[in-house]
Amino acid sequence: MTVLYKPLIQEGLWKNNPALVQLLGLCPLLAVSNTVINGLGLGLATILTLVASNGLVSLCRHHIPDEARLPVFVLIIASIVTAIELSMSAWFHELYLILGIFIPLIVTNCAITGRAEAFAARNPIGPALVDGLMMGIGFTIVLVLLGAMREIIGQGTLFSEAHLMFGETARHFTVIIIEDYRGFLMALLPPGAFIGLGLIVALKNLIDAKQAAKTLSESALVSSSNSAENTHSINQA
Repeated sequence: MTVLYKPLIQEGLWKNNPALVQLLGLCPLLAVSNTVINGLGLGLATILTLVASNGLVSLCRHHIPDEARLPVFVLIIASIVTAIELSMSAWFHELYLILGIFIPLIVTNCAITGRAEAFAARNPIGPALVDGLMMGIGFTIVLVLLGAMREIIGQGTLFSEAHLMFGETARHFTVIIIEDYRGFLMALLPPGAFIGLGLIVALKNLIDAKQAAKTLSESALVSSSNSAENTHSINQA
């Protein structure tokens, strides 16, 4: 079972990460990732949407005519997002007000519609749920990482306003990274989001390039070793 789902995990978290490779959902990604908590809030909402929509689309895939496929997918996603939006308004109202329009805009996130169309509509519910979960976690990791970068550089803290998600007991969760820091406004504005995301994408590409070069070098070494062994066997014969 683990072997079956391993490619889905690798695709969602790294190889086909919706934020770093597909570059989808950039509007909410760049808009709300000015703190870790904001990024985590939107990321969790996105995970729930991806898992629920992939599961429902997979269950209904044999009953949806091709000509009505996309409208039905959008209807399913919109229903899920509406339920999540109302739940956040009820239980995390302050965070809901901060995230604002970007919660209902999850409906238009191409990553969610894309996974429903490209994967969930063609696979059983098990792989569809895992695909949605991994894609959502991959997107959330980027949201939280970018939020952490911008929060540290922008205001010198980490986990500020954690009480918006975890309640009043989380007010002391804030970590002061830089004492008496006056802040760096650009990191909290849209230009800082673009620069931060660009640095993360560049780092991923650098890691991928080094991994590819290492794999190529190992393949060349194995090929050279096999060639030497064949030559030795021929000489002995």
